[in-house]
Amino acid sequence: MSHPSAPGDPVSRPSSPGGPAVRGTVLQVSPLLPALERALAEQYRAVRLHELPDPAAYLREEAGDVVAAVTSARFGVGNSLMDALPRLGAVVHFGVGYETTDVARARARGIDVSNTPDVLTDCVADLAVGALIDVMRELSAADRYVRAGRWGAAPYPLTSRVSGKRVGILGLGRIGRAVARRLEGFDADIAYCSRAPVPGVAHRYLPTARELAAECDALVVTVAGGAGTRGLVSAEVLEALGPRGHLVNVARGSVVDEPALVAAVREGRIAGAALDVFADEPDVPRELTESDRVVLLPHIASGTHETRQAMADLALDNLRRFLAEGVLLTPVP
Repeated sequence: MSHPSAPGDPVSRPSSPGGPAVRGTVLQVSPLLPALERALAEQYRAVRLHELPDPAAYLREEAGDVVAAVTSARFGVGNSLMDALPRLGAVVHFGVGYETTDVARARARGIDVSNTPDVLTDCVADLAVGALIDVMRELSAADRYVRAGRWGAAPYPLTSRVSGKRVGILGLGRIGRAVARRLEGFDADIAYCSRAPVPGVAHRYLPTARELAAECDALVVTVAGGAGTRGLVSAEVLEALGPRGHLVNVARGSVVDEPALVAAVREGRIAGAALDVFADEPDVPRELTESDRVVLLPHIASGTHETRQAMADLALDNLRRFLAEGVLLTPVP
C-alpha cells in the first residue's frame, strides 16, 4: 500500500533519550482536528488507518513500518492494534484523557504514551462553572420557556442561587483546582475528594465521594476516567447529594452510574444535573433529554478554537520530539 512521504522523514527506536531519530510511518488512528491532520500529512509519512478501505489488510502488510500512533482520547489505541504494531514506540493522544489506551500494557512493551495536559484546563473549568450556573439558575430551561411563548401565561418559577453555596469537587487535579479558583469568586464553600489530601490546599478534604456529596449543594466531577473511577458517582453518592443537590460532570461519562442518575432525575431524588459527557456517546438516555432539570452538552468542555489548536500543537510537539529524540514532552503520569 502506498502512502505519502515527507522530506526528512524521521530507523529504529533509540535505546536512550537523545539518541538517533526514529524513522517510519506515523499511524493516525482516528479523526483529529483538521489542522493536525494536515500537519501530519504534510510533515510525516502518515497513514489514516480509519479511512483505509481495508485496515486489516494494511496492518498485515505494513504494520512493521509503524513507529508512532496519533489518536484521540475517545479512541486511544486498543490492545489488538497495539499488538499488531511490532515497532510501535509512542502513542500520542490528542486530548487529556488516555483511559482508552492500556498504559501499563504499553509500557510493558516499551511504548511511551503522551497526552495534552494543561492546555485545556481553563476552558474545561470555564464550562464547568458555566454549567453549574446554568443548571442551578435553569438558564437553558428558562430560554426554552421564553421560546415556547409561555412567559405571557405565567412568570418563570424561582430557581437556586449559586453564590455562597457549598460545592464539592470530585478530583482536585489541574482542572478541579481551576474550578475551585473560579468558584472562590462566588464565595462558595468548597470541599473536595481526591485519592489523598492535596498539599497546600486550604479547602476541606473528605475521603469518600459519598461523604463529599452529603456535605454539598452541588457536586462537580473533574476526576480522571478509567477503570479506577468507573461508577464512582454511584446510586449511594446520588442519594447523599439529595433532592436539593445538583450534579455537574465534565470528566468522563463512565465516572457516573448513568442508570442510577436517570432514576434519580426521574424520581426527583436530585435537583438537577449538567452533563458534558455520557456513558455511550453520542447516545443520551431519553429520560435525560426530556427533563427540564438536566442541562445536556455534546462533550464540548475543551471545544474552543484556542484550546483545540493548543492541543493539536502539543500533540504535534510530542510527535516531533519522539521522532527526533525518542522521548515525549508530556508523557502520562
